Amino acid sequence: MSGAVRFSVSLGRELLQQFDREWQAEGFPTRSEAVKGLIRQSLVQKEWQAGKVVAGAIVLVYNHHEHSLTQHLISTQHDFEAIIVSTTHVHLDHDNCLECVIVNGKAEKVAELVKRLKSIKGIKHTDLTMTTTGKDIE
Repeated sequence: MSGAVRFSVSLGRELLQQFDREWQAEGFPTRSEAVKGLIRQSLVQKEWQAGKVVAGAIVLVYNHHEHSLTQHLISTQHDFEAIIVSTTHVHLDHDNCLECVIVNGKAEKVAELVKRLKSIKGIKHTDLTMTTTGKDIE
């Protein structure tokens, strides 16, 4: 990493006050770290939009008693074995399970997997956390 570079930004007083309240509430130690976080978040979004190799976590909640859901879920995951790194399955209660599918691959394939998982009858909730492989972000 090269040395830090200082730059200035002009903002309206109210916008800066809003920003200061937000970054402090989110736990950033300094305004600079908060700005770095926003820049990185924007770069991650651009990686996904550009179809680069990305990483992410798909979280599913479902009732495992739903007829054929588990078999359909396993079959779908096998169809995407090239991008699935790991899965974690936990029992939330007697009926409900949470599964986390860790992915690493082209953004289009990840989006296709999410779409297929969402289409499985009996899935109660699906959420994708998009992140980066870290290769193109400082």
